[in-house]
Amino acid sequence: MIDLLAATTSSVTSIPLGITKEGNWFLQNAWLIPLIPALSFVGILFFGKRLPRGGSELGIAALLIVFLLSICTGFAWMDHRDNFHGEEISQTLISSEHGEHGEHGEHGEHGEHGEPSLAVVNTATWFITGGVEFSVGTLVDGPAVMMLFVVTLVSLLVHIYSTDYVAGDRRFTHFFAFLSLFSSSMLLLVISENTLQLLVSWELVGLCSFALIGHWWEEKDNSNAALKAFLTNRVGDMGLLIGVTILFFASGEMIPDSFGSFSIVTTNALASSGLLSHSTLLIAACCLMAAVMSKSGQFFLHTWLPDAMAGPTPVSALIHAATMVVAGVFMIARLYGVFFEGFSIGGSSINLMALIGGFTTLVGACLAFVQRDIKKVLAYSTISQLGYMVMALGVGAWTAAMFHLFTHAFFKACLFLGSGSVAHSVHSFDMKSDMGGLRKVMPQTFRTFIIGSIALAGLPPFAGFWSKDEILAGTGGWGILGGTNGNGSYTFMLIMGMITAALTAAYMTRCVYLTFFGEFRGHGHPHESGPRITIPLWILAVLAIFAGFLNLPKGFQLVPKSLQERFGHYVEPVAGYFPEIAHATPSWSLAIVSTIVVIAGISLAWNYYFVKVEKASKESGKSLTELPDGLTTRLTLARMGHTLLVNKYYLDHLYTGIITRAVKEPIAELAYRSNQEILDRTVDTFGRTAVKIGQLNYEKIDQNLVDGFVNASGRISSDSGEELRKIQSGKVQSYAAILFAAATILAGLLIVIV
Repeated sequence: MIDLLAATTSSVTSIPLGITKEGNWFLQNAWLIPLIPALSFVGILFFGKRLPRGGSELGIAALLIVFLLSICTGFAWMDHRDNFHGEEISQTLISSEHGEHGEHGEHGEHGEHGEPSLAVVNTATWFITGGVEFSVGTLVDGPAVMMLFVVTLVSLLVHIYSTDYVAGDRRFTHFFAFLSLFSSSMLLLVISENTLQLLVSWELVGLCSFALIGHWWEEKDNSNAALKAFLTNRVGDMGLLIGVTILFFASGEMIPDSFGSFSIVTTNALASSGLLSHSTLLIAACCLMAAVMSKSGQFFLHTWLPDAMAGPTPVSALIHAATMVVAGVFMIARLYGVFFEGFSIGGSSINLMALIGGFTTLVGACLAFVQRDIKKVLAYSTISQLGYMVMALGVGAWTAAMFHLFTHAFFKACLFLGSGSVAHSVHSFDMKSDMGGLRKVMPQTFRTFIIGSIALAGLPPFAGFWSKDEILAGTGGWGILGGTNGNGSYTFMLIMGMITAALTAAYMTRCVYLTFFGEFRGHGHPHESGPRITIPLWILAVLAIFAGFLNLPKGFQLVPKSLQERFGHYVEPVAGYFPEIAHATPSWSLAIVSTIVVIAGISLAWNYYFVKVEKASKESGKSLTELPDGLTTRLTLARMGHTLLVNKYYLDHLYTGIITRAVKEPIAELAYRSNQEILDRTVDTFGRTAVKIGQLNYEKIDQNLVDGFVNASGRISSDSGEELRKIQSGKVQSYAAILFAAATILAGLLIVIV
């Protein structure tokens, strides 16, 4: 990236970026945070098997160090955010002749919160090719600091949890090595200064997920799941490549004497200033959305995520709760200027991002109802919640989306690790066949799972309530008793969010009943997990309760103003590289209605499972999991809907049975024909030609020429021998005559020559 310095000529537009190279030591040296687990990866690979605990101690030590560094970086950012008095706009973007946009710097200077919010940017030359310099560096601001804390905390807890969960595994050291590399890749992604660096770390995250999902590759299902995740993500990643390329060349047209720029702040500033054409931003945003759909499990590229549950449970918690699957959400948040302008989010009522996110919330929630595998229930729940985040970003509720990402990481990691604790005890993930009644023998796992479930359902005062309600308010679609304002009127998204809230509460009630209530349906003697599993569960459960208080809404009378919207104050950028967005006002009526909707979902599921199924179980003397005469047995429409959900909307059939087959069969047929008609025929032709040449060589050359010459030589030798034998008569007089004749001839020759 080219450093962009201020200019005063009237022919160009000066746009303040809102970044600085000044800052606390922790902000300046954030690159150490991804570096340390990367070094841990190398150390575990080379020395892990020689260490007392197989290298796990090296990974845990590295994550503990970077977690502490992340906390220090967070405090440094809060001080920087509130008290920085350096040069207000230390870096300025100089665009080409677009003077009419020159006033777009006010938001970057002081923003809504009243003080400057200057991101700390440091870069160094990465490589130079064709005269163009490419940089690598760090961009440290509110969202980056928040993600550093989340990723390092969840990764640290997963490392500790894994020491018990995968103890005795044949590839124990390999597992911890890739956990460290994955953590490093994700940490690099969140502080990436430019889109090229983000792309590299994005692919590293995908590579590590492939290795971790397929950790037990001896089982074909695990290998297939890893390949499915890898290939599905590659489909979406093509959109990322194209989108990044479009933005690079588009920025080059606006910056004098520049071929292009991968800089995230530069790209966002150009987009937010209106200097990039709307059509360019729309195409780039659509391409980038393809990457979001694959990486963050949005409909219709979500199918890899449930299958990825084949990996070890700690991997599910790490990848599918707080890190890899939110990479797409974070990428939208990081390039929000491009998406906000490209999809015309402000002042609209629907757009592609909001529609995909809203539809995904319903798709994931419905599929969670028909799962037997407890991890797949949580996987489809993750898809649904990721849809919530994408929908929030699509309606302009940026802070709400990031806050939901923050809270979701804790309660979903708690639930995933809780499911692993249960499975570790009963040696199965099947809720219907091998679980039930476990609350009696696993009280700590039960309590933490209940806390996570309530937070996920969105009941107050747990964390999920505050972030979910903020998203619903951010739609701007609530016009009752004061309304919520926002960036548009996304009433349709509000309705989908409400329905999803009820569905989430219902399927988690089902999950809790099948796992912890009724009679135990499995085998053996389940028991509570050890402290290396239960302690991380309690840490996450506490965060699932209290994390929501970090962003209490404005006007919340129960707390002073100084404690309201703290998360948004420190996390949302108010700089030149971030678009000007409106913020919804909280609505008590909306909060009450959404809570009633959640309670209704819980009540319906409670009545079905805890009342009707429990009663049927007692009457039959069996531990039932469903009513034998339920709706699916009595109503054709219900049965058809259930079949549709069991077959996952037939998307896997569409991909593997139709699309893949439509591509694979012609290629296979072409390969077969090429093998038969070209390769085999060529080999056969060469073979027949070789036979003919061999026959010709044998008959003409070997038999006639070589053998003839040899035979002729033999005959000549034989005849000469016969003649010579005639000379050998045994008479001395004959030998003397021959010698005399030879001597006479020789003497004559000498006389003539001399």
